[in-house]
Amino acid sequence: MSWRSEHIWIELIVGSRKTSNFCWAFILFLGSLGFLLVGISSYLDKNLISLFPSQEIIFFPQGIVMSFYGIAGLFISSYLWCTISWNVGSGYDRFDRKEGIVCMFRWGFPGKNRRILLRFLMKDIQSIRIEVQEGIYARRVLYMEIRGQGVIPLIRTDENLTPREVEQKAAELASFLRVPIEVV
Repeated sequence: MSWRSEHIWIELIVGSRKTSNFCWAFILFLGSLGFLLVGISSYLDKNLISLFPSQEIIFFPQGIVMSFYGIAGLFISSYLWCTISWNVGSGYDRFDRKEGIVCMFRWGFPGKNRRILLRFLMKDIQSIRIEVQEGIYARRVLYMEIRGQGVIPLIRTDENLTPREVEQKAAELASFLRVPIEVV
């Protein structure tokens, strides 16, 4: 999602609050809870899950392993739920031709440096770089190359944009910033 005028371009960045993250966190929570309940059922020798006869599972070693997987899954699921609730990675990119400044803001993990703000002078932008790697794991990334600072990614690697969409976005941004495009 973006907003553009003659002098200002604001690109909103979606963070962790994506449908896929909600689905993965929910599925991982349910699966790990099932593993943990089967492991506990084998220890107590009681059937806590009516769909699965867990008395047939011996606590040592299968029940211990299932309990371990359940606990590990709950940790990973709670990590995902925390990143979703904190909306890690969300923010905006603001390109202001009038003031000649580029601001990039992102929310990070809670703590001292939760707010991440990068500022650059527009005159320090050397180019917009497109990196394309085709194959099984196709990767199309758009970067902004800044003099003396290196490159900064402008789109996430998991956005799965088509080559045409990446090229169009790069062309529009390069035209707005009045910089060349490099293809790597």
